[in-house]
Amino acid sequence: MGKGPFSFRRPTIRRRPKKPTASSPTAASPNDATPPPNAVSNSIADAMAASKPKKKAGGARLWMRFDRFGQSELIECDKSTIIKRVSIPARDLRILGPVFSHSSNILAREKAMVVNLEYIKAIVTAEEVLLLDPLRQEVLPFVDQLRQQIPHKSSFQTQGGAQMAVQDNEMHLSTGGQWLPVPEAAEGLQCELPFEFQVLEIALEVVCTYLDSSVADLERYAYPVLDELARNVSTKNLEHVRSLKSNLTRLLARVQKVRDEIEHLLDDNEDMAHLYLTRKWIQSQQSEALLAATASNSIVSAGPHLRHLSSNRSTSLLSSNCLDEHDVEDLEMLLEAYFMQLDGTRNKILSVREYIDDTEDYVNIQLDNQRNELIQLQLTLTIASFAIAVETLIAGMFGMNIPCQLYNIDGIFGTFVGVITAACVLLFLLVLGYARWKKLLGS
Repeated sequence: MGKGPFSFRRPTIRRRPKKPTASSPTAASPNDATPPPNAVSNSIADAMAASKPKKKAGGARLWMRFDRFGQSELIECDKSTIIKRVSIPARDLRILGPVFSHSSNILAREKAMVVNLEYIKAIVTAEEVLLLDPLRQEVLPFVDQLRQQIPHKSSFQTQGGAQMAVQDNEMHLSTGGQWLPVPEAAEGLQCELPFEFQVLEIALEVVCTYLDSSVADLERYAYPVLDELARNVSTKNLEHVRSLKSNLTRLLARVQKVRDEIEHLLDDNEDMAHLYLTRKWIQSQQSEALLAATASNSIVSAGPHLRHLSSNRSTSLLSSNCLDEHDVEDLEMLLEAYFMQLDGTRNKILSVREYIDDTEDYVNIQLDNQRNELIQLQLTLTIASFAIAVETLIAGMFGMNIPCQLYNIDGIFGTFVGVITAACVLLFLLVLGYARWKKLLGS
């Protein structure tokens, strides 16, 4: 338009450049080299959030993983991770919690064994053991025993399995021209306990040793305290005996819980059979191998006659000795040994309690004898008071200023008092003799 009297100048509008985003391919202009303050603060906050360590998941606890070859590590896992790892119900983790800290349980599950013995809380599988709170002072002896015994026994099993493999020309299952090795755990079962029973044996040994040492300490403290109470019945000695009885009752309850749990397992062969985790693991491995062989529709290759006989002999030996579902002799012998040890510990506690009861009976007899002596003394003083009261009565009668001829006799006072006193003494002796005749007083 041309410039006229009614023409207006178009105002110029300066548009702000758009902020570059991560998705826009255009590059930033030179004027945008300095980012706005909000963008700087957001980037700093993101960098600080990324640099912060991640918080530990809620409910995570410290566990120690110890496998069958002696390898160990400390891990932090929550309940859901443990449940997925060992395939146990959630209620079993509650048993390992602080609510059941003084209970004793040995529970058999499909793929795991839950062990809660005193301060030892562990989940045992055929390949590893998960130990809860391994850094506690009471649990450290159990960890040391695991590190000392498990590697030794595992190496022994490996050597035994190697010798068996040499003698049997490598125990194999033939499927479709391909030899499937029998699981490694089956090799050592002929001469050693499975891994889960090794862990259970160490746990029972540590717990029984701890309880036995506690009973020994209790005995060393109990007998001097009880002897001192028998010599001197005082409030201080009675307080010591009361504390002793409280400790004894708690210790007896702890021993009784472990003993009852072992007795419950010994009474049920089915529960003991469920504790053979390695045997169930071997059976599952063989079942998977047979199913794989059936699915492939392979033809069994005919090997040398010697190898065929050796394989048959090895397989029959394995099935007869290791995979018998009703064979619980090994576990039964293991549990019986520690049951007898716990029964002996329980008998020691009961003998201490019987000694306490005998001491209490002796103290009660002493107190009863003292009460009887006090009663006899009280009866003697009552008889003497009766005789003096009679003499006082006579003296009071003659002190009433009543006219009497005896007042006019010279020197009658001394004679009269002597006669009255002698009569009262004679009355006292007569009543005392009657009480002895009736056996109210001791001789």
